[in-house]
Amino acid sequence: METRILGGTGLPVSVFGFGAMNLGTWGGTDQADADRLVGQALDAGITLFDTADIYSFGESEQLLGKALGARRDDIVLATKGRNSVGDDPLTGGASRRWLYKAVENSLRRLGTDYIDLYQVHRPDWATDHDETLAALTDLQREGKIRSFGSSTYPAHAVVEAQWIARDLSLTRFTTEQVAYSVFDRCVEADIFPVAQKYRIGILIWSPLANGWLAGAVKRGHADTHRSKLGGGFDLSTPESQRKLDVVDSLQEIADELGISLAELSLAFVKSHPAVTTVLVGPRTEHHLQQNLRSADLTLDDSVLDRIDQLVAPGTDIAPADRFPVVPPQITETRLRRR
Repeated sequence: METRILGGTGLPVSVFGFGAMNLGTWGGTDQADADRLVGQALDAGITLFDTADIYSFGESEQLLGKALGARRDDIVLATKGRNSVGDDPLTGGASRRWLYKAVENSLRRLGTDYIDLYQVHRPDWATDHDETLAALTDLQREGKIRSFGSSTYPAHAVVEAQWIARDLSLTRFTTEQVAYSVFDRCVEADIFPVAQKYRIGILIWSPLANGWLAGAVKRGHADTHRSKLGGGFDLSTPESQRKLDVVDSLQEIADELGISLAELSLAFVKSHPAVTTVLVGPRTEHHLQQNLRSADLTLDDSVLDRIDQLVAPGTDIAPADRFPVVPPQITETRLRRR
């Protein structure tokens, strides 16, 4: 398994990481399933495991922690927080008050006394960066987290956080986790150049576009499990028809190369020089093995050029699918009118 350095942390991590969102009720997997999947991933050379407190409402962290067991110190363990829990208005966000509680909760569920990489799961527009960075810096100094990063932040917020950390002598975000696939390439135009400038490690989620690029969605058929989780699988829309056209063309390329659609799509994602780790989130051992076949696959320029002709660099095939990270001034009318 190829390794790459995670931003400015100096940590070598596997080019494929294990995304644990499907551990627990969300993915229909129990502890026995988690033990098998995690064991298989470890044996394949995966050294980065990523989860979040919101995944199956804490169950993913619990299952992952138990599955890692005595091998916990052999890997880079990453989790995310910022999410509200229940109806309590004092939970959630990126304030010092909540981050301290969220980290303690994650440590307990994971069964560990430190987290290698703690990530703020989404921007918190109500909390200043200096509040968040100061809290995370203190948690780092206390040894509860080793490094910290952001997830799904717009480029301007990533840059602002870097400058505030520098000006206030705080530890900076050293990673950013983004959605990136053949369908979702807008990050090539903003997040990736910023990450390369500031030596920020990039972790990729949804490299298979919620199953579209793994063959789960075909003309007249969509995988029922993914549909229940929500994936925008209304195949009658113009956006869906455009996706299906691209999938057909990608399948032709994959067939010519003698590989699967998923292998082609994952190899494309890891080919970008800004990318550190591509997170795969298998529900079964077969899915994991299928994904890992692209670990040693390198696409030459002619193949990448053909993909560029299907979806232009720096663009999204269906912008409405991208997880919204717009500030409240866009979504709340009262904040943009006098």
